[in-house]
Amino acid sequence: MSFLPISKEDMEIRGWQQLDFVFVSGDAYVDDPSFGPAILCRLLEKHGYKVGIIPQPDWHNIKDFARLGKPRLGFLVSSGNLDSQLNRFTAAKRVRHQDAYSPGGKAGHRPERAVVVYTQMLRRCWGNEAPIIIGGIEASLRRFAHYDYWGDQIRQSILAESGADILVYGMGEKQLIDIAAQLHQGVEIQNIQDVQGTCFRVPNFDYIWDFTPIPSYDEVRA
Repeated sequence: MSFLPISKEDMEIRGWQQLDFVFVSGDAYVDDPSFGPAILCRLLEKHGYKVGIIPQPDWHNIKDFARLGKPRLGFLVSSGNLDSQLNRFTAAKRVRHQDAYSPGGKAGHRPERAVVVYTQMLRRCWGNEAPIIIGGIEASLRRFAHYDYWGDQIRQSILAESGADILVYGMGEKQLIDIAAQLHQGVEIQNIQDVQGTCFRVPNFDYIWDFTPIPSYDEVRA
């Protein structure tokens, strides 16, 4: 089994002109079941999708987010196996100097609040040309308005803050395959609202018929 493409050259070796999905990850690429991105990418591959991965992109360089081209179905974004804030700082708010999920254990290969940064860089690079699906531990824990310990403030949902199209929370395998199937069938990302374990934005409550309201961001902040 060959490694997933991480460059255009890797795609050319496989004879691929375009990928179905591009996974942007805060971790180095390790093709092992202990790494969530590897599991999800291989699962998509098993279902017939062409998948590539951009591990630890340079978030100062927009070109790094274009290295695999525009995917046919969408971008997948995760901070990796660990929340990027916890990866960057200790509980005492001291900067860490090691990163177990980076080459050589060296810190500094991912930004703070990686999911937000990666998503915004993808938007700068591609606009709305391809859907952006966020997930993983960082997205899952921040799907509602929440207290941010490191900034000592209330922050809004990471879905709103990042500008992503849909958020997958929890383990994510079933949700991702369901979303992929609907995208492949031509369903627009904004119309995928029936997948359990996901969050999405709507203009107002007129667009949904069964819901339980929770306090808004402004109410939580107050």
